[in-house]
Amino acid sequence: MLESDACAGTRRHLRTASLIARYDANLPRYTSYPTAARFTPDVGGEDWAQWLGQVGPDETISLYVHIPFCKTLCWYCACNTRAVNRAETISSYVELLAREAQLAAGALGRRQRVARLHLGGGTPNMLATEDLDALFTALNAAFDFAPDAEIAAELDPAGLTQAWVAAAARHGLNRVSLGVQDLSPKVQRAINRIEPFEVVARAAGWAREAGVRSLNLDLMYGLPLQGRNDLLATLEQVVTLRPDRIALFGYAHVPWMKPHQKLINEADLPGPAERFAQSQAAAAFLMGAGYEAVGLDHFALPHDSLAIAARSGRLHRNFQGYTTDDATTLIGLGASSIGRSARGYVQNHTVERDWRRAVSEGQLPVARGLEMTTDDHRRAEVIERLMCDFAVLLPAIERRHGPAPDRFSAALSRLEPLIEDGLVTCADGAISVTELGRPFVRLACAAFDASLEPSSGRHGRMI
Repeated sequence: MLESDACAGTRRHLRTASLIARYDANLPRYTSYPTAARFTPDVGGEDWAQWLGQVGPDETISLYVHIPFCKTLCWYCACNTRAVNRAETISSYVELLAREAQLAAGALGRRQRVARLHLGGGTPNMLATEDLDALFTALNAAFDFAPDAEIAAELDPAGLTQAWVAAAARHGLNRVSLGVQDLSPKVQRAINRIEPFEVVARAAGWAREAGVRSLNLDLMYGLPLQGRNDLLATLEQVVTLRPDRIALFGYAHVPWMKPHQKLINEADLPGPAERFAQSQAAAAFLMGAGYEAVGLDHFALPHDSLAIAARSGRLHRNFQGYTTDDATTLIGLGASSIGRSARGYVQNHTVERDWRRAVSEGQLPVARGLEMTTDDHRRAEVIERLMCDFAVLLPAIERRHGPAPDRFSAALSRLEPLIEDGLVTCADGAISVTELGRPFVRLACAAFDASLEPSSGRHGRMI
């Protein structure tokens, strides 16, 4: 029996290695469809103002505010941020965020009801408490926050203070995401992010003392010098904090897009097979610790709203990852922020000085975007359901959006190798990703991506 088990294990290992070698490729994360790679300057601030003017008076919206500042620059980071140590730079940015909020509210024509606000970055806790107060005063003047609105922030434990958490809690902060990545000292040195476990634990304690109801920790696999034992040791420590959610992202090495990643020694990066092994070992550990797998790379305790949404088929995906947010309209404020409405996507100027100039001149600071076609909406729903549920019923999609011109024949043809390899099943328009295929789900999504350039260097590796 033991010999048979060993043989079976060897066969599984060889099959997995074969699949990784065959399918590892540069692919989008599919936090949206169409992806940002299709955004063009043909869509600008006037278009965004028109789209916002079409939002219904009873529609509830979401807000995203981007804070593009950090104390130091982590070498792994792919976010739009920069190291800043001048308080006046941050304060003047907040003043312009207030102005942009007014511009957006003016385009809406009213103080629209807001159910969710997400502060991202960068590092939102780079804001002084006075700047935080000014930001929330401006947002409350421009928008009508629901009494039970979800107020979330991505925070750096190393720069966090108890006073900052208390100030944010006074403004309704009820969901916190702490950036951890990995707790191994050698890995932290390799990515220029020194953050002992005690610092993370202290930040988590402050958040809970302030009444934050949902705590998320961001972790990564595939980092330089990181091995499975490093990742598992990190998980053993962080689960003692019992975070409600854990996001486990694969490091995307894209130095041609983020030049500071060139400071990472590529020889120290684990290869595709090791990255895959890390992700699978971590998933097994977390599920053994009582967490439920949510989509591709998130985990949540059974009571958490993300786990509940996944179980009930109400999970969604946006530029922050997996979410319970079902709002049609998302207004992004700040440099590089992405917004969306029923009409399509917009992105603000990514260069901060261009964003500042546009807002100072009284313009919605949109640099590019995309007006979605009916086919875009159709494919977007297919891809979102695959990413969230690992399954989709194509006839149901066509009933909602009208028949696809080719009845998805091209996409179904591209799925055939995945079906032959046991990664996907397809019967009567019902597409399902198998257990074996779940780590490869983005391949199934790519089959429905009408504009994907397979050789594009814009995206990180799938594995």
